Amino acid sequence: VGLTVVLVAILVAVISVNQLWNEEWDIILISFQATAPFLHIGAVAAATILAWLIAGQFARSEKVVALYLVPLIIYSPCIMKREDLSRRPTIIGNRGVPMLAPENTLMSFQKAAEWRADGFNINVTISYDGVPFLMHDTTLRRTTNVEELYPNRVFDNAAMFNWTNLQMLNAGLWFFQEDPFWTVQTLSQKDNTEALNQSLCKLADVLTLAVHWNKSVMVNLWRPPPEHPFYTSWINVTLETILESGIAQDLVIWLPEEDRWMVHQVAPGFQQMSSVKQNATALHEQGIVGLNLRYNKVDAEEVRFDVLWPGGFKGLISFPQSPGEYYMIWITSDIISITIVVGIFILQKWRLGSMRTYNPEQIMLSAAVRRSSKDVNIMKEKLIFAEINNGVSNSDNGSLCSESGFEGFADDVSPLGRSRTKTRID
Repeated sequence: VGLTVVLVAILVAVISVNQLWNEEWDIILISFQATAPFLHIGAVAAATILAWLIAGQFARSEKVVALYLVPLIIYSPCIMKREDLSRRPTIIGNRGVPMLAPENTLMSFQKAAEWRADGFNINVTISYDGVPFLMHDTTLRRTTNVEELYPNRVFDNAAMFNWTNLQMLNAGLWFFQEDPFWTVQTLSQKDNTEALNQSLCKLADVLTLAVHWNKSVMVNLWRPPPEHPFYTSWINVTLETILESGIAQDLVIWLPEEDRWMVHQVAPGFQQMSSVKQNATALHEQGIVGLNLRYNKVDAEEVRFDVLWPGGFKGLISFPQSPGEYYMIWITSDIISITIVVGIFILQKWRLGSMRTYNPEQIMLSAAVRRSSKDVNIMKEKLIFAEINNGVSNSDNGSLCSESGFEGFADDVSPLGRSRTKTRID
């Protein structure tokens, strides 16, 4: 029964992980390549710590040599010369900086600008009275307090609310209740107060912020339901708002596939970008200058490790390292680890070697100091017999007596073990 329960639990765990990481399996190899140098140093540190428990087996294992030499076969984008780097990638704040402020709020985009992001990625919805505002989900349930203000409309489409109702909602409280990135406790008191008072953000407001900071804006639109009054003119309303904001057209990255040619005619300066993977010829014919793809949708040979690029954004790690710098870290960590492991092995061998001079009877004898003299004498007799049988003493060498004057008997064992006689030891 226990084995069945364990197997079922493992099966459920595997299925759950597969559902959660269904889109991540394709990039496991890339992830290992990106983190290989750090994983190797971690493995060496772990092996060094465990050496105290398994020093003997560890020192005799051929796998140890392989562990220390793994960097010879590691290929990682973290190890390259800086002159070999591609140009700095563009950093786009998706819904702002949702780790430091509620997503799609003005505070979130302000944080993205302060952290030197190059642009904002926004999701635009049209309210029932024709005001474009930012909302990622279909409903308001996850990121607002709509259940408190409008309990009968919790599952209504966000586009079916008037802006007068939408601007009354709180868009920051959920961030503290859910703490989606476990970062709430790192915020300052000022940021806490500001985030708690965030409301839904109009498209016009984020465009004003982009103009002020000279940031690009990647625009994605959600079409309202068919019964919405702006169902057929949703793109026109959004275009009008963007053009009226005064933002330079070359700073607008347009993602929607619908009516792309019409958008190109009205705003020829927009950067047209597609979320559909096509060949270069087809993209050029449509006037598309780039692709917006999820990383697991790109072939392994096409992947560029721009996400590991070291400069221009405070949130990125300062890598890569040059091969010489990494080899120095690798050799130093290996030397330290090997020194510690060998030292532990020698120490444990010395301790075990000193313990071999005692047999179980001697250990028992030393632990029996509080027993009766009769029990001690019996244990001494066993000790004498054990030493004689092990060749420590021989009956031909004279007498063998204890300090207390105990007289014992020893068995004289013939080489063939066929005859056994009692010999008195004087």
